[in-house]
Amino acid sequence: MKKTVRNTVTDKEDSMLLSAFMNRTMGLTKRQIRQAKFREEGICVNGVRSRSNTILKKGDEVAVLLEDENTGSSHLIPCMETPHVLYEDEDLLIADKPSGLTIHPSPGHYSRTLSNMLAAYFINRGEKVRIRSVGRLDRETSGIVVFAKSQAAAARLFQQKENGRFQKEYIAVVRGVPDIWKGSICRRIERDENSLMKMKLSQSGKTAVTHYRVMGRGKEDSCSAVALCLETGRTHQIRVHMAGLGHPLLGDSLYGGPMEHIKRTALHAWKVKLIHPFTGEEIMLAADFPQDFKELLTEMESCDML
Repeated sequence: MKKTVRNTVTDKEDSMLLSAFMNRTMGLTKRQIRQAKFREEGICVNGVRSRSNTILKKGDEVAVLLEDENTGSSHLIPCMETPHVLYEDEDLLIADKPSGLTIHPSPGHYSRTLSNMLAAYFINRGEKVRIRSVGRLDRETSGIVVFAKSQAAAARLFQQKENGRFQKEYIAVVRGVPDIWKGSICRRIERDENSLMKMKLSQSGKTAVTHYRVMGRGKEDSCSAVALCLETGRTHQIRVHMAGLGHPLLGDSLYGGPMEHIKRTALHAWKVKLIHPFTGEEIMLAADFPQDFKELLTEMESCDML
């Protein structure tokens, strides 16, 4: 599948090298740029084939012809359960993942995953689409997962994640109520050497930043609903940071969360905001809360998320 990606040079990119513009602004990989060089009209500035050392001026239109080897997801075993698709166009698919489902096949989960469901979804429509997830969710976490349908779309979305234009908001239900209702947690995280699955807070770990605000509180402050946004994307980041505050997620036995209220980790990827990788349109979506989550939230005081 061929696609022409276009961008216009702005003030801040005036005098930038074409190679740098394609990489930094357009989000293209070095491999994509190298391949485009050998295509007729692969890299053009204002409709004229150009070299990567061309110096750009404000107002120049850069067009790059990309070709994605879309062989579909033939390596996946199709799962005939119907995925809940929130949004789809020729470049993106955004799905609502139920709890208990992994995104990709993994040991013990080879055929019933979200990717397997989407493989069947495309096969049933006679389409060959190779999807790439932009981010990940733990198996027990429900909510929004974004997929790119091409390498070019994926590259641009990952660039948005790096510069903060791709934003996801999560809702967690935690034990107790944080003393500070709105704040940021900046604590490093690394793997726990004593566990195959667990992460831990550590001065020698990787930088991790979580922004949070309390959205509602349970009876007698037994629990609270917390909205969270990630500045970084470390494994188990929300779970580790909230446990570190003394407020582990309900249902999260790995990090000390109480188990009597819900049978899985009480975390839901609620909202997403991103810029379409090719049209520039802003896309904002929300995923409804699953029933087990709704039951927790209905018991909250001053909680207007339902």
